[in-house]
Amino acid sequence: MAIQKFTLDAIQKLRNAVQAELAIAEPKDQVSLWSDAEINVPEPESLDDLSDIFAFGGRSEAEQTELVTQNQWSVSTFNPASVLLKLPGLWVKPDYRLVGFLYRAAPNGAGIIFALPAELSTTAHLQKALAQATVSKPPRPEGAMPHFMAAIDGDRSAASFMVASLLRRELQEFGAIGNRCNWNHHRLIQALPNKLLWQWRTEVPKDWLPKAMVMPDGQAAVEFFSCRVEPQEVVLYRHVDRCHKVGHGTFGAGRLGDGCLCQRFL
Repeated sequence: MAIQKFTLDAIQKLRNAVQAELAIAEPKDQVSLWSDAEINVPEPESLDDLSDIFAFGGRSEAEQTELVTQNQWSVSTFNPASVLLKLPGLWVKPDYRLVGFLYRAAPNGAGIIFALPAELSTTAHLQKALAQATVSKPPRPEGAMPHFMAAIDGDRSAASFMVASLLRRELQEFGAIGNRCNWNHHRLIQALPNKLLWQWRTEVPKDWLPKAMVMPDGQAAVEFFSCRVEPQEVVLYRHVDRCHKVGHGTFGAGRLGDGCLCQRFL
C-alpha cells in the first residue's frame, strides 16, 4: 500500500498534453485557447515523468478547427476518446464511445461530454438530443451513462489513477471558454507559495507533492494541490479523489473533493 509521488513537472506536462489534444480552435478573429508554448510540450525524460504511461502527440491545426453554430448547442465532430490514445494506462471500455456537444455565444462557450453504447453514438441519435436543449439545459442523449468516467477503464496502477483524476477535470471543462472556465484557472503547485500571509481554514499540509495510492482491496486515492488567483484574493485548493471498487477496473466509481485550504486577500 505504498504511496507513489509525482513531480509537479511531470503532472504539468501531462496536463498540458491533454489540454493541447482537447483544444478546439475558435474562428480566426478570436483568441486561441492555448498558446504555442503550451501546445509544444516536450516528452518526459524519466519514469518519474510518467514516460511509460503517456506519449505526447497533438492534432494538426486543421483538425483543431471546428465550426459550431452560435447561440445554440451542436454535436461536436471531435472524438474525446482520442485523448486516451496518448494515455496508455487508460482506455475506453469495449462497445462504448465518448461524444461531445458544444455551445457558443461569443465571447463565451460551453461543452459537455457523454459516454454512450456504441450503437447509440450515431450522429442521427445525437441530433435528437438537440431538440429540447437550451443554454441552461444541455442536451443529454438517450442511453447516456450517468458520468463519462464510467466508460473509462485502466490498469489500476497508482499512476493511472493520477492520470484519470486530471483527465476527468479536463474533460469536464471540454469546450469551455470565457466565463464558463473554472478548472482552467487553477495552477498546479507542489509547495506553499512563499512571502504570503495565509488565512488557513484547515491544518497546513505537510506534503504538497501530487500523490496516489492503491489499497489492497482495490480502492484508490489521489491527492494534489492547486492555486487560483481571484479578482481580490489568491486561494489554495486541495483536490482529493477516492475510487471505490464496485466493479473490476471501474474508474467512474468515485467521488471528487475540491476543498479550499486557505486564502490571502489582495
